Amino acid sequence: MMPNTEKIAPQYLARPAVVYVRQSTVGQVRHHHESRRRQYDLAARAKQLSWREVSVIDEDLGRSGASSAARTGFKHLVAEVGLGHIGAILAIEVSRLARNNRDWYQLLDLCGLMDTLIIDDEGIYNTRHPNDRLLLGLKGTMSEAELGWIRQRAQQGLLSKARRGELILGLPIGYVKGSDERIEKHPDSRIREALQLVFRKFAELGSVRQVLLWFRQEKLALPSLEYDRGLGQTARWRLPVYNTIHKMLCNPIYAGAYAFGRTETRTRVVDGRAHKTRGHRREREDWIVLLRKHHEGYIDWDTHERNRRLIADNAQMKGVMVKGAPREGRSLLAGLLRCKRCGRKLHVAYSGVGGKVPRYSCRGAAINHGAGQCISFGGLRVDAAVESEVLRVLTPGAVEAAVDTAQRVAQHTDEVTRALTLELDEARYQAARAERQYDAVEPENQLVADTLERRWNEALARVGELERRLAELKSEQSLQPIPDRARLLALSESFPAVWSSPATDYRTKKRLVRLLIEEIVTVIVADQSIELVIHWKGDKHSVLYVHKNRTGQHRYTTDREVVEVVRDLARTLPDAQIARVLNRLGYRTGAGNTWVQTRVNSLRNHNGIAAFNPEREGSQTLTIAAAAKLLEVSTATVRKLLESGLLCAHQPVPYAPWAISPEQLVSEKVKAAVEVVRLRQKLPRSVPAGQLNLINPAT
Repeated sequence: MMPNTEKIAPQYLARPAVVYVRQSTVGQVRHHHESRRRQYDLAARAKQLSWREVSVIDEDLGRSGASSAARTGFKHLVAEVGLGHIGAILAIEVSRLARNNRDWYQLLDLCGLMDTLIIDDEGIYNTRHPNDRLLLGLKGTMSEAELGWIRQRAQQGLLSKARRGELILGLPIGYVKGSDERIEKHPDSRIREALQLVFRKFAELGSVRQVLLWFRQEKLALPSLEYDRGLGQTARWRLPVYNTIHKMLCNPIYAGAYAFGRTETRTRVVDGRAHKTRGHRREREDWIVLLRKHHEGYIDWDTHERNRRLIADNAQMKGVMVKGAPREGRSLLAGLLRCKRCGRKLHVAYSGVGGKVPRYSCRGAAINHGAGQCISFGGLRVDAAVESEVLRVLTPGAVEAAVDTAQRVAQHTDEVTRALTLELDEARYQAARAERQYDAVEPENQLVADTLERRWNEALARVGELERRLAELKSEQSLQPIPDRARLLALSESFPAVWSSPATDYRTKKRLVRLLIEEIVTVIVADQSIELVIHWKGDKHSVLYVHKNRTGQHRYTTDREVVEVVRDLARTLPDAQIARVLNRLGYRTGAGNTWVQTRVNSLRNHNGIAAFNPEREGSQTLTIAAAAKLLEVSTATVRKLLESGLLCAHQPVPYAPWAISPEQLVSEKVKAAVEVVRLRQKLPRSVPAGQLNLINPAT
């Protein structure tokens, strides 16, 4: 319809008219040519309305009218209106100018201020007239609401399709969209085998980085998607990087699940403008759609959840000590110990020869806040105590668990056999149906015959595969031995020996411990013992107390008894003689070595024991040989004096020399006994019966 031209006054014709051309998307620009032609035809209409000078602004083709931020053409239009250079603005409808009330009313205010007309297919509007301003305001409001309704309908339709699991925007490598719009595994067997190898190696190694290093070491490439303009999505094979493997392990689609809404778009103001960023990860509970068992997966859902937990537990670089994957270190309880005081995980460090001695400490407060550490203790005794507890728990139930497991396996085998039998019946029906279709086709129709023959061969191959699987399953079931309780008992009794064997891998031990223990809460109690509260899987608890070494103590510390013996011997003997005495007594060093002079010297220095000094006060003692020399008698005579009690002496330990005080040699009893001995040595062998004897000289 032709608009009413009465509002076009000469002052408007004196200024040029501007035709504003816009389409919202690139797709509209490419495919909706008629709309664009109609907008360009407005230039001819402006000349019909008596404008001599007409310009076209078409910089905003392919840009939405929801905002003026990215529309340079609209900004140019507003600037020209504000300068009073435009007499009229032409558009096929006002929604072409703006679908945002902020931009729309700004343009209306400028048009009213500068006396500029707005013309569309419906009429000519002067924004200085209240009725025209009201009508344009309503049109702008309806235009903005229309855009919101369009978006809402599109969004609700998208969500409805996503909730049914039918919205497939993109698929990762290993999956394709089938002819029935369903997700199917990639037909390339090499791609499928490569993905399955990734999941198998992660189950074996338990670390994304270790899987990456293995693929790099073996020089095995993994597939990835690339976009080619001519070929579309194509698979490219290259050596993996960390993110390649990490995304495969964390993507729920490989577990047969359909997920939608895993990421979100966030808006923030940057330099006074709204800036949107996409790809922000949401928490699992915030996902819009999660449908398990949606399609065939490379792993099951439980395996996917275990993989996610293990990857999260491997976050050793985040300042926390988490359970993590079992590593090669000799700390059996790394990642399982938690401090009872502050609730933080305990860290582990290694020392000793070759870095094989673990030590656990709570250093979270020191790392995060600069405070002191809560507790710290050596790991050898704690690991040994927990090992004993694990073996105690495992051994009694090993037989019953094995028998129960064997029964469950047999039951599971029966269920699988039944399912395979039903599947085989269905496959045989499909093969017979494909054969009938092939027989019914005319031989001249070679193209159809080839397709039907291929389908028939595939059905027969499926039947053969199921028959083979069913035969193998029945064969395994028939060969499966009945659990022998006596044999299982013997195996369970040998389990501690296998556990303690040096050939047993520490990572295997750690995996077994993690299967049984959720965590261990520990604290050092007042009597300097370590309290271990073991939280077993299944909400069972037990408490252990392990003696804590004092400062300076370790597994190679010499026994306190030996230290006290050396302290006594050092008063009367030099280090070399002390070493001989200790060896005769069977004492050994903390490392299990025999004693030599240098080791005795080191022990004395470590414990602050002074060396033997004959000139030091309190060290003037005599040995049996020295006492015999001073008394001018034999050593046997001195020993008899010691045995009779006439001569007092001190012997610190057996085999140690007797320590005789010089004052004892000048006592009257000792002198009388020595005189008797001397007289006996001078008299003939036949002695009268009444002669004095050594034991009792008075008789």
